[in-house]
Amino acid sequence: MTPPAAPPLEQHNIEIQRNREAWRQKPMLREIYHGFYRRIATRIDPQVPGLVVELGSGMGCIKEVIPRCITTDLFPNPWLDRRENCYQLSFADREVSHLILFDVWHHLRYPGTALQEFHRVLTPGGRLILFEPAASWVGRFVYHFFHHEPVAVRDPITWEAPPGFSAADADYYAAQGSATRLFWWGEGHTRLKGWHLREVHPLSSFDYFASGGFSGPQLGGRFLHTLMCAVDFATAPFPRIFAARLMVVLEKEKS
Repeated sequence: MTPPAAPPLEQHNIEIQRNREAWRQKPMLREIYHGFYRRIATRIDPQVPGLVVELGSGMGCIKEVIPRCITTDLFPNPWLDRRENCYQLSFADREVSHLILFDVWHHLRYPGTALQEFHRVLTPGGRLILFEPAASWVGRFVYHFFHHEPVAVRDPITWEAPPGFSAADADYYAAQGSATRLFWWGEGHTRLKGWHLREVHPLSSFDYFASGGFSGPQLGGRFLHTLMCAVDFATAPFPRIFAARLMVVLEKEKS
C-alpha cells in the first residue's frame, strides 16, 4: 500500500496565516505564550557574543518579549526580519549566540542534518533552545485526539538526510513526539557529539490545553486560566503523566 503523500510545504504558511487570526482573538493564548517566551528569555546568556535568532518564527511574536531576537521563516512574510531554511542557514560560521526553535523541531524530517547546521553557525558556548510538545501520558492523549499533527512516538526517526538532499527539498513533516523521544527519553543522547545537553525541562500546562491552542476553541476565560495555573502547580512534580510542554537547551561545546 502506498503511503499518503506529504502535504506541500506551503501548508506551513497557510497555518501561519490562520494562527495570526487566533492570536488576535484569544487574549488567554497570548498571555500563555508570553509566559513561554519569558521562560525562553531566561535561558539566553548575555555573556555569549553573537546574534539571537529564532527559526520558524511564524507570526514573529517572540519580539514582544525578546525585542533583539531576529525573526525568520521559510516564507518571506512582511512582519519577519529574514528568510531562512533550517537545513541551510545564511549566517556565517560562529555568528549566532542563540538559536530558538519554538514548535519547529518536530517539523524537521532530518533533525541530525539540521543539528549539524545549527552547530556550524553557533559560537562556542552558544545555545540551541527548543520549545516543543511533551509526550507525557496526558500530552499524548491531547495531541493525538485534539491536534491535526501526528505524535509519532513509535515511528522511526530518520536522523540524517539521504545523499543528494538539498535544503530546497524540505517538505511538510510533523512528529510532535520527536523532542520528547530524543532528549527526554534519551533516544538521541548518543548522537549529540559536540553538544552539551544543558537542560531538559518538561512543563505542565493545562492552561495551554484550556486555551485551545491555535486550532481549537478556548474553553474559558480569566477564572479558568487562574484555575488551570493552580492545576499546573499541583501536577508539576509528575511530568511523565502531566507535562504538556518541553524545553530543551543544548550548548555547543567550547572545545
